[in-house]
Amino acid sequence: MPALTGVHHVALTVTDVDRSVPWYERVLGFTTAGRTDEGEHGLRKVFLRGFGITLTLVQHPGGGRAAFDECRPGLDHLTFSVPDEATLRVWTDRLTEHGVTFSPITEEISAPGAAVVSLRDPDGIQLVLWAPPATP
Repeated sequence: MPALTGVHHVALTVTDVDRSVPWYERVLGFTTAGRTDEGEHGLRKVFLRGFGITLTLVQHPGGGRAAFDECRPGLDHLTFSVPDEATLRVWTDRLTEHGVTFSPITEEISAPGAAVVSLRDPDGIQLVLWAPPATP
């Protein structure tokens, strides 16, 4: 089998890049690395960098404003890892500070001892912060 060497980028469709970019920068700490705008009614992309990945926010022309629904085919959620549960608690403080609604810290079902917090971006895309199980 040919080798895969990693993830190059993740692209999320958003309804308004001008609303979403500041949220990803302010709340999650990404920085803008570039943007492309293809005319007044064209495709718009903003490339954000942080945490070893490039996250591309894409606004499609005529894309409408349908709410995100992880039950439809496509993206279910995007998970970011943090070093430990203490850092996850620091993140919940940050999310509170920025007025972001999130779930309580809960144990990850598929990885006993791991902890997660779920939140949503301005378009309702589900994001998760994941902390590995504590080492004994």
